[in-house]
Amino acid sequence: MLKKSLALFGLAVVLAWTVSAQDAKAVIANASRAMGVDTLKTVQYSATGLDFTLGQAPNPSSPWPKFINKSYTRAINFETPASRVDRVRMQGENPPRGGGQQPVVGEQPVNQTIVVNTDTPWTQQLEIWMMPHGFLRAAAARNATVEAKTIGGKKYNVVTFVGDNKAKVNGYINDQNLVERVETSIDNPFLGDMPFEAIYSDYKDAGGAKFPMHIIQKQGGYPIFDLNVSDVKANAAVNIQAPQGRGGAPAAAAAAAPANAAPSEKLGDGVYLITGGYAVIAVDFKDYIALIECGQSEPRALAVIAETKRLFPNKPIKYLINTHSHIDHSSGLRAFVAEGATIITHQVNKAYLEKTLSLPHTLNPDKAQLAGKKPVIEAMGEKKVLTDGTHTIELYHLQNFPHHDGMIIAYLPKEKVLLEADGYNPQAATATPPAPASPFTLSLLDNVQRLKLDVQRVVPVHYPADNRVVTMAEITRWVGRTGSAN
Repeated sequence: MLKKSLALFGLAVVLAWTVSAQDAKAVIANASRAMGVDTLKTVQYSATGLDFTLGQAPNPSSPWPKFINKSYTRAINFETPASRVDRVRMQGENPPRGGGQQPVVGEQPVNQTIVVNTDTPWTQQLEIWMMPHGFLRAAAARNATVEAKTIGGKKYNVVTFVGDNKAKVNGYINDQNLVERVETSIDNPFLGDMPFEAIYSDYKDAGGAKFPMHIIQKQGGYPIFDLNVSDVKANAAVNIQAPQGRGGAPAAAAAAAPANAAPSEKLGDGVYLITGGYAVIAVDFKDYIALIECGQSEPRALAVIAETKRLFPNKPIKYLINTHSHIDHSSGLRAFVAEGATIITHQVNKAYLEKTLSLPHTLNPDKAQLAGKKPVIEAMGEKKVLTDGTHTIELYHLQNFPHHDGMIIAYLPKEKVLLEADGYNPQAATATPPAPASPFTLSLLDNVQRLKLDVQRVVPVHYPADNRVVTMAEITRWVGRTGSAN
């Protein structure tokens, strides 16, 4: 009897799935006809609006900082498939607040090309398959299912398929057979299984197809694009060529790629600078090791940990000092959570780091996820000192620092070394200083002067490409000051 019941249950599941799949095909076909998917091979559209830099907010409770898109043009070939974006962006936060390589002086051209092949990461492919017409094409080619849902009193057919990263991709189709929203999750080394959502509205006819005139994309809960479309060309002649080399990767992805090597330089007895990526300082205390900064990714953090253990064998890494919570300065933190280190950060960041570092990371599990480790966060206020009588690290909160409200600098009084993040990011030695000077650099200088720190060497976390030694004199020259700091 039990076997018969199980068999009937299994049959019911199969039938339910079959009906769902059949219904999905009908829903996809109806939406495709309404939106002109079958005849839309290419599209090119122009827009203006805003883009926002992921993970670079001025504090944990603010959205990502915005930049103005003076122009935005995108061409998509759904059959190749391929995409090319050309845009011109300008400073959007005035005065500058947050990261994202602010301030942008003048007009900044940005472009991105993706030509999908067998090696193209799923996250890049989603730039095409998250578009309404791309979603319907992808759903038709995969084993999509459908479920009727009512959200806010509005009825939708929610079509779902599984992406190459094993995350569900959901498309919300309204009673007019238009795709209003597409959502999924993508891997992020800091935010874990990060929500990725696109919202489409104000559909209009465009050469036999329906196209949204307002596009919003969100990642990590906040917008990364908000575009008002001004012109659409259906089946335009587009020629999208793959960039030389592998190419095609967004700037953020390229920036996240770490170097495998983590060479070190002795700054003093028991004090080492670790380079090869974002700069890290390791200090050998009597019973433990403290590290200042974590690296920009888990592979970079693991390389830093390995070098630290080579330099100081048989000692635990007790503390990891996080200068601030921006994504590129926190994407290595999970490796230190797995290591069992306590993370010291400013009190502004504490709750945010506790929450973020506890988020699920199942799409590409990191060591903390695999080990089931939870973060241990220690907050500081305006000043904190670590010392064993031989070595000392003084931590200071930067006041009136517009890059991040919870920014910490680390000063080693014995070595007269200052580690700072994003106050001064060295350019080529021959580069021309910006005009006006960066408010971040001016604020850093004001804080060093306020704290009366005797700095002989500065270690920018964004270390100079030529590996030169940076001094306060270089920084004051860069902003056109004289005699304002050591």
